[in-house]
Amino acid sequence: MKKHRCRKNAGFTLVEVMVVIAILGILGALVIPRVMDRPDEARLVKAQSDIQAIESALNLYRLDNGVYPTTEQGLAALVEKPTRGPMPRRYPDGGYLNQIPEDPWGRPYVYLRDSPGDFEVLSLGADGREGGEGINAEISSRN
Repeated sequence: MKKHRCRKNAGFTLVEVMVVIAILGILGALVIPRVMDRPDEARLVKAQSDIQAIESALNLYRLDNGVYPTTEQGLAALVEKPTRGPMPRRYPDGGYLNQIPEDPWGRPYVYLRDSPGDFEVLSLGADGREGGEGINAEISSRN
């Protein structure tokens, strides 16, 4: 009768580890260039995502207080309770956002309240100016 030995410290062999590293290397070589070729597209997606998060916080502010913050109060009203203008009736501890994000180009988002029930949040795009096309175009909560 043959006795079978059980490996108590079963682990990966060097060959198995090398195969996994080779597979990861191949995947990295295929995926990274595709992602790196689209940094402008990634910035646009991030700006749209940030604007949606800010819109959600603004809608919660309105639910609690009946109106959106004024243009003068700005997006800072989502982080700290306003000290001027119409005072919020119910303001949660910690505010509605931890901080106001900057747009992907390192500038603050613009907040405009046109009327008590209407607002716009926007990034001025890569060039930081109104107008433009492509990555220089404004990214707005209205589109």
